[in-house]
Amino acid sequence: MAASLPSLWFSRALADNFFEEAFWGELMAKGPFKPTWESLQNYKTPDWFRDAKFGMWAHWGPQCQPEAGDWYARGMYEEGSWQYKIHLQKYGHPSKFGFKDVINEWKAANWDPEELVRLYKSAGAQYFMAMANHHDNFDLYDSKYQKHWNATKLGPKKDLIGGWAKAARNNGLPFGVSVHASHAWRWFEVAQRADRTGEYAGIPYDGKLTKADGKGKWWEGLDPQELYAQDHPLSQDSLQDHSIHKQWNWGNGAYPPSKAYIEKFYNRTIDLINRYDPDVLYFDDSQLPLWPVSDAGLRIAAHLYNKSIKEHGVLRAVINGKILDDNQRKAMVWDIERGQANEIQPLPWQTDTCIGNWHYDRGLYERNGYKTAKTVIQTLVDIVSKNGNLMLNIPVRGDGTIDEKARKIVDEIGAWMKVNSESIYGTRPWKIFGEGPAQEAAAQLSAQGFNEGKGKPFTHEDIRFAIKGDVLYATAMGWPQDGKMVIKSLAKGTQHFPNTIQKVEWLSTKRSLSFERREDALIVQLPEKTSDELMYANVIKILS
Repeated sequence: MAASLPSLWFSRALADNFFEEAFWGELMAKGPFKPTWESLQNYKTPDWFRDAKFGMWAHWGPQCQPEAGDWYARGMYEEGSWQYKIHLQKYGHPSKFGFKDVINEWKAANWDPEELVRLYKSAGAQYFMAMANHHDNFDLYDSKYQKHWNATKLGPKKDLIGGWAKAARNNGLPFGVSVHASHAWRWFEVAQRADRTGEYAGIPYDGKLTKADGKGKWWEGLDPQELYAQDHPLSQDSLQDHSIHKQWNWGNGAYPPSKAYIEKFYNRTIDLINRYDPDVLYFDDSQLPLWPVSDAGLRIAAHLYNKSIKEHGVLRAVINGKILDDNQRKAMVWDIERGQANEIQPLPWQTDTCIGNWHYDRGLYERNGYKTAKTVIQTLVDIVSKNGNLMLNIPVRGDGTIDEKARKIVDEIGAWMKVNSESIYGTRPWKIFGEGPAQEAAAQLSAQGFNEGKGKPFTHEDIRFAIKGDVLYATAMGWPQDGKMVIKSLAKGTQHFPNTIQKVEWLSTKRSLSFERREDALIVQLPEKTSDELMYANVIKILS
């Protein structure tokens, strides 16, 4: 073998798959985009994404099996936390039953992707995204590089991303995947710990187990380090539960990931792209994954953009990333988690949020803690007025279903969209996004977002605008007690709308409305209120 090796370096066509993976891994697609920020800044957001405005997301994986909320696979190793206590009660101590064992419990027995995606489309979703892996490092597809710790080999023993992709395309929806696994290296450091007190004090959790430790167990032959990636020293302040947040960008004392870990992540993600051809690739990262300690994210981005151009003739792909500076926002679509911009943004952007907890939370369901359809619709209208899209997660239970309370919210969103979506799809921001008291008390963004619900609630005085061609849509975030919609920004003589208003329509019924344009405001007489349903966002269509 050694004697023939040099000749193979000069002829990649002769190399078999093993050789190519061993020395080069997955090849980066050639094209106009190079793996640099400067090159990626030539990106232009495709019109399909700008027109879509509203997508839905299945943030679903093995952490939904315990029904105990987000970041369960981390929280179960944090001694004394509520998730640790649930884990003790439900499964036992994490030295004996770790997250690898939770994966083995997860079967997704009632998962019907076709039914769920069809439901989301009926609610108005114009694209659909599924989680490909989380910080728990478990791939939810037939992964070439995470060969054993993936959903086709363990847990459901199904290609979940393949099923979601087929359902999305059967329903005519662009398909996206979310990738979170770059952080497993730091995120799973809690699994290296041991209890400090009590019966199990000093007994290590299962984060340092190796393949040899599996003899005679259900996971015999598997290497837990391929999942946990904990064969490395702890990061600075790792024993402090919240220190991970300041190290999310791999700084502030995070122990640097190994070259092997980085390249495996790169190969896994390129393999995912090549197998499932996603239209959207969402990264739960500051900027791109593993930046700035590696260019892996830049290489992945260049590959996706070049592949999209080659296969579609145009750049159709979208990449979402967080905490972007002005130049980085030119290279990809800025994503704001659980929050929204306070002004019209010059480039398209996206909010991602959830009606509940990211991973399914039974307690939140029992407390009736979900966002209402009213909140979702008002959020969507506000985001669209500022040049954004909304990606909404509906929590999925471990068995692959959504509960009846979530389903009712989805149905209510669909009822509003059915009669008002003309004011959403294909629109663009107007000269101003809106008016009213809510914006005067808007909360500023914190880190990657997290300003939702921190300002004043919307009222009928809060108006949001969007345009489509020569048509202006105005949406009041509530019902005025006297039935009159007052829009100060459309007063007679305003610089925003100097044209004569010829006609005003009630969008949901196309009925013409009487109006008076005064020096202080446009006053529109709304039709008689028939019920409280759908009246939380009332749309008029203004024609000049």
